[in-house]
Amino acid sequence: MRHTRAHTANRRSHHALKEARLSKCEKCSAMHLRHRMCAQCGSYRGKEVVDVTAKFEKKMEKRKEKKNMLGMGEQKEEKDTPKKLDAEALSDK
Repeated sequence: MRHTRAHTANRRSHHALKEARLSKCEKCSAMHLRHRMCAQCGSYRGKEVVDVTAKFEKKMEKRKEKKNMLGMGEQKEEKDTPKKLDAEALSDK
């Protein structure tokens, strides 16, 4: 049997999205999802679970290495390509 629009809407009344439940971190007072560790300080229920500063430093070191590698690649390409001749060099020939 076909359901009317009103009946369908009544059935779907519980399908609405609910806002996220947030809690305040005991250590740094940042807001985080419940039953999850704090992304700011890496603690859960007052205990440090993840060393966020070490993770951040490692990430920055990796970016620096990547940037250095890209910089070296560009310099290498410049050496491999023939240099452009100046207008004076052309006029001398």
